[in-house]
Amino acid sequence: MTAYAIVHLHPADGPVEDEVLTYIERVQATFEPYGGRFLVHGAEVEVVEGAWPGAVVMVGFPGVAEAHAWYASPAYQEILPLRTRHMGGDMVIVPGVGPEYEASATAAAIRAARDRTAPPAEEQAQPVRSSVRAAR
Repeated sequence: MTAYAIVHLHPADGPVEDEVLTYIERVQATFEPYGGRFLVHGAEVEVVEGAWPGAVVMVGFPGVAEAHAWYASPAYQEILPLRTRHMGGDMVIVPGVGPEYEASATAAAIRAARDRTAPPAEEQAQPVRSSVRAAR
């Protein structure tokens, strides 16, 4: 199943540093051996809900294992500080969904799990009784 590395890059203060440009020049060669390819690269986002300062990068991989192997690879770990010294970011690796995926099935599974763990309605409605008697 396809997986994605999604990065939210926080804007840097000032001009882009040379080390960041070196990172950009070298990063693609680090993920290509793992079947990775750019899907989105440094695109400025159009915020339609909430706040999202910065840019987004998205790299597709054949699977989660390949994405993790790329991130842990010596080649990527060697260049990572070139970016992180100058700009912050958040990265997640997420599995994709297949063409047969139905969101309603996920909602049904979550609802069933929630309902199995909820106490019966009669237990929820019982008042709390104190075992302490008032002093006379």
